[in-house]
Amino acid sequence: MNGRDKALGIFLKDRRARLDPAAFGFPPERRRTPGLRREEVAQLAHVSTTWYTWLEQGRGGAPSADVIERLARALALTDAEREHLYLLAQDRPPRAEAAIRSAVSPQLQRVLDAMVDTPAVVKTPDWTVVAWNRAAIAVLADYPRLAERDRNILRLLFGPHGRDRLHDWESVARLVVANVRRDMARTGSAPESEALIEELSRESASFRAFWAEQEVNVHGEGIKHLRHPLAGPLKLEYSTFAVEGRPDLAMVIFNPATDEDRAKLSRLVATALVPA
Repeated sequence: MNGRDKALGIFLKDRRARLDPAAFGFPPERRRTPGLRREEVAQLAHVSTTWYTWLEQGRGGAPSADVIERLARALALTDAEREHLYLLAQDRPPRAEAAIRSAVSPQLQRVLDAMVDTPAVVKTPDWTVVAWNRAAIAVLADYPRLAERDRNILRLLFGPHGRDRLHDWESVARLVVANVRRDMARTGSAPESEALIEELSRESASFRAFWAEQEVNVHGEGIKHLRHPLAGPLKLEYSTFAVEGRPDLAMVIFNPATDEDRAKLSRLVATALVPA
């Protein structure tokens, strides 16, 4: 028995002991120990009692993702507890799942808004921007006036004006395609994401060629060179951050690379007519 198997068994036993048998439809007769019996958890998870017993004893081996999901439901685990179960059982977090696109939380939007002179956006795995701040509107795109489907960065890049504001469009486009491939693979392709890839493959020869290259990359950090129609050349450093509790979202923050860029950006934000 290794340490991880032992920790898994202890965690399963502890969570089993916390459950009320009556809440699961089991007879409330006198029990020697609190919580559900092993055979009851096995019944709820649709696994054999013998194998579940081995898991608690630290000798059942690593359960599959399907079994982990059934155990999580059987033990009524929270999202945080489910993630912990995956880490104990498979030494990895659960695969991120694409969530239905919706507005970000008010707290996260306030974080964006607090960055007055720093453009910041929140994007989905297929790089649809779902939240932004005033600086992002002034510098990156007029998101409020775009239809939701047109807030997708791939559509903007491979659209009719995609090359206008980038110094090295081909290099940026290849990198973004490689990032999107990786991000979509992590969450599992949602139907709307698959439809987006099919649409762009039909309509853009460049996208079709880049997607066929099978490149994979991580967005992380880097430099973005823009040709802004009012401010001229802008050099921005970007950093990408995970949104805790929302594995389907990432925040990208763009910081002016030089004092000159910061001055340009401040003037843009101060004079731009953007919605409050």
